[in-house]
Parts: sequence; structure tokens; C-alpha cells
Amino acid sequence: MKLHIDPERCQGHGRCYDLAPELFGEDGEGYGTVLGDGLVASGQERAARLAVSNCPEHAIDTGEGS
Repeated sequence: MKLHIDPERCQGHGRCYDLAPELFGEDGEGYGTVLGDGLVASGQERAARLAVSNCPEHAIDTGEGS
């Protein structure tokens, strides 16, 4: 699984980095960013899916057709 945030959709609600701070951070304007290379390590899939399902703008993609 590899995470990606669509910058056109992200509105800066911050749910991704609140729910999964090990996977997401924020930029200087408060918009979500994917940390590192975006690859989700074993054991972090649940946190990634939680962030995806709680994004009100549906701006996060896991590469799994979510």
C-alpha cells in the first residue's frame, strides 16, 4: 500500500495527521502531507485506512482503489 494525497482536494482539515501521525504530517499552511516515501509498513495498514476513511474531502488514495 502506498499513500498519496491529492493537493487539489485537500482542504486542510487535519484528520489524517491527527489519526495517523506516523504516516502523515502537515505543511506550513496546515495541509496534509504524506511522510517519507508513502509506503505503509506492516502493522500500519489499519491507521492508513482509518485516515483514508475519515478524510472529508476523499483526498487520500492508497493505490488500492479506495
